[in-house]
Amino acid sequence: MRPRTYVIVAVVLVQLFLVSRLVAFIQLFFEHSGIAITQNEIAQAHPTGSEDRRPQLIPKIIHQVFHDWKYHNQTMPSDWDEVRQTCIDSNVGWEYRLWTEQSSRELIETHYPWFLSTYDGYKFPVQRVDAVRYFILLKYGGIYLDLDNGCLRDLTPLLYYPTWTTDGGRGALSNNILASIPNHPFWVLLTNSLIPYNYNYFFPYVTISYASGQWFETAVWQAYHKTAAGSSPENRLHRIMMDDRPGVEPWIFFTQERGGTWVNWDNYFFLWIGDHLLLLGVGLCILVAFVWWVGMRCARWRGEGSHERKGYAALARGSPRREGDDV
Repeated sequence: MRPRTYVIVAVVLVQLFLVSRLVAFIQLFFEHSGIAITQNEIAQAHPTGSEDRRPQLIPKIIHQVFHDWKYHNQTMPSDWDEVRQTCIDSNVGWEYRLWTEQSSRELIETHYPWFLSTYDGYKFPVQRVDAVRYFILLKYGGIYLDLDNGCLRDLTPLLYYPTWTTDGGRGALSNNILASIPNHPFWVLLTNSLIPYNYNYFFPYVTISYASGQWFETAVWQAYHKTAAGSSPENRLHRIMMDDRPGVEPWIFFTQERGGTWVNWDNYFFLWIGDHLLLLGVGLCILVAFVWWVGMRCARWRGEGSHERKGYAALARGSPRREGDDV
């Protein structure tokens, strides 16, 4: 096989790999698997003033995680304390658990020691907050909320769906509000995927999102629905539609308050990309075409150089042999 052929094959294989990874990545930001359900549909399915005949699946536990990675104290900011109190007041009789840095690490160390070195080794502290919420739901089940999410009403209507996440209607799924029964196979797959996804992607936003955050959650969500467990009716997953843009169905269970505790220098750049995915797609297509062109030029250059090093130049097709030419 000629050197030029090797180069062409290598270029094609690299481009096929990059295109396949690109397609898989872009799919994270469009239509998602699972059963989409609106907040109003959930509320209407739960009878008011009478007993719900459906089996309650999710335990009445509210989980929140507070890690003060700057000062390492256990005192929560007053505005977040007020927000979490709305969930306690709206759900009388529920168990409420606030997970600190210490209790979060103890959970991993006691029940999932195989993950402890990865947990301790995360580059960004918020990745530990991301990861521990998944293990909490795997172990105990219940409803998890970020500290910047409050409650507008009783959350009981949300307990009749085995596992659900929230979908903002654009981009990746969200991991700020999650719920599940204990030991659901989705969380088994997701927690087992944390180590294989643990890469440093240079950009802080990408590393956080794709190694442990919402991009990671969305990728595993899509992968789960391709498994045998994901196609089983009793293990089906729901996406609760919670778009916060003006003019859409308002939130009826939760509120959104002050957040932004893990904002890095590149957050706004990638948020801009999220709002301009079509432009990004066109740009990436141009980039792939450019890489192909460069690869072909390099292959042609290497082929011509190979001929010259052997002491002859390639004849144009159909050129007549001159008298005295070596045979």
